[in-house]
Amino acid sequence: MFINASAWYPDSSSCSPLRRWRPKRSKLRLLRLSRRVSVAVGTEMELKNLKLYLENQSIIEENEKLRKKAILLHQENRELMIELKKKFSNLGDLPKSNPSSSQHRL
Repeated sequence: MFINASAWYPDSSSCSPLRRWRPKRSKLRLLRLSRRVSVAVGTEMELKNLKLYLENQSIIEENEKLRKKAILLHQENRELMIELKKKFSNLGDLPKSNPSSSQHRL
């Protein structure tokens, strides 16, 4: 018994035009490819984000070190100014000699 071949395969006019132009396999390939591309783009963005995060952390650490150094220098500057003021205030306590009186003695 031989079955008519046209009974097994529907003619092309009964298929929708979209189905004819986009078979299921190519859709799956396209979906897989787009997933791979989106995953690749996502991991690339994650790597860039991680690099920027690490760079920011190192900048923050260096900023903290510089802030501590600036605080120490400011304290040292204040201490030196206090010493300088004490030194000049002690000079102001000394009796001042009058140059006009020393000339009269001669």
